Amino acid sequence: METERTVTVDGSRIRYRVVGDGAPVVLLHGGRIDAARVSWPPVIERLAPDYRVLAPDLLGYGESDLPPGPYSIPRHAGIVADVLDELALGPVTLVGLSLGGGVAMQVALDRPDLVERLVPIDPFGLGRALPNGQLSYAFARVQLCNKLAIAAFRRSRRLTRASLGGIVHDLDSLSPAAVDAVYREVQRPTAGAAFRRFRDSEVTREGYRTTFTDRFDEFSMPTRFLHGAHDDLFPVGWARRAASEVPDADLTVLDDCAHWAPRENPDAVATHVSDAIPDQ
Repeated sequence: METERTVTVDGSRIRYRVVGDGAPVVLLHGGRIDAARVSWPPVIERLAPDYRVLAPDLLGYGESDLPPGPYSIPRHAGIVADVLDELALGPVTLVGLSLGGGVAMQVALDRPDLVERLVPIDPFGLGRALPNGQLSYAFARVQLCNKLAIAAFRRSRRLTRASLGGIVHDLDSLSPAAVDAVYREVQRPTAGAAFRRFRDSEVTREGYRTTFTDRFDEFSMPTRFLHGAHDDLFPVGWARRAASEVPDADLTVLDDCAHWAPRENPDAVATHVSDAIPDQ
């Protein structure tokens, strides 16, 4: 039975969902309006019969605390590592989506003892260029735009659904449950705050601050990249380069996905995560 629990690390309460028995699999969600209960439910459902699955709300997201300070990739990674230490979970199969993928990769570099296998899905950190150049930088600096957008989404499920067209390949095929999950999450008073702080920390005039392009050869665990063929935020070419330079890595390109594979094709995500884990 799935349960929700809380662990306190570095003075902050981190909420997480946990279910199942077996080899531990940890799922890290993305940014924007996301949380464990937004991106991961269909994947958790598929993995739980065979694995012990844990999905935390990252610092500032969902029901986790929103303390002050920068929300950089290294800070998120430190919190995740502390959670794994506190729960005595390592080494784990660490799966991360988008922002969570960058966090997972940072954990793998900083604390390789905690990560047995790595599965980044459309991850942050594979390149420096912003998707829309200086326009992306401007939007990151003018945070009012994000606040106004969230205010509009709170008033309209239709607008919330339409906004997801930027991260999925086929909006018409997206399940109503996925839209409902985002619409519920956007009602949270602090929705968007952690993402705005992340952009403050990680979006610079020169591009993304944290990248792993000069550290690909430092990854010491088997790594399976999953990437949507139609991802407009992080080009699939970035994932191809990473898979060719990271030792013991491979790449699966999901032809029917853009940037939100756990909701666009949870069967494929769960299958590839399972395939990455040797029989126990």
